[in-house]
Amino acid sequence: MERLKKWMLIGLVSLLIVLAACGNEIEDPLNWEIESFDYMNQDEEMVSLDDLKGKVWMADFVFTNCETVCPPMTYNMTKLNEALVEEGVEDVQFVSFSVDPTVDTPDKIKQFMSGYDLAEADWQFLTGYSQDEIEAFAQQNFKALVRKPDEGTQVDHATWFYLVDQDGKIIKAYQGFQDVPIEEIVNDIKILQKS
Repeated sequence: MERLKKWMLIGLVSLLIVLAACGNEIEDPLNWEIESFDYMNQDEEMVSLDDLKGKVWMADFVFTNCETVCPPMTYNMTKLNEALVEEGVEDVQFVSFSVDPTVDTPDKIKQFMSGYDLAEADWQFLTGYSQDEIEAFAQQNFKALVRKPDEGTQVDHATWFYLVDQDGKIIKAYQGFQDVPIEEIVNDIKILQKS
């Protein structure tokens, strides 16, 4: 009986050690490097990858003229920011890359941003590049589809949210359109900020 108690105690201690380790590391990080960029934001200021170094940031690909997924995605990013504020998590940068840069001028972007509480957060909405450039940038760095058809006003694009660490590496991708795992993202941001 003593032997059984001893093994149960060892098992319990081992389980507690494993559980204590959970939540301290991000599981299966992507570690995708982002190439250097220098794009214009809604205030006509240039924002580079170097400007974002040292910060944890969330990125997505949207456009102001979107009739389908972008409004819910931006709403979901707003809800994420609200959850971060409630948890007391600060210094998180939000970065949206326009997938329709010829339409998305800084003025148009500002108008779009004004419809969301996220505008009160540290949110950079980038444009000022060619369509070919953003399509290649999204594919090469974020493994994300961006494609503007020859006809119509809508752009095909990925609906993921990307967590980027202080060194400019994409650590994780999360569904950004539906069933957004806000608690998981908040937890992952906390882990990154502690590292």
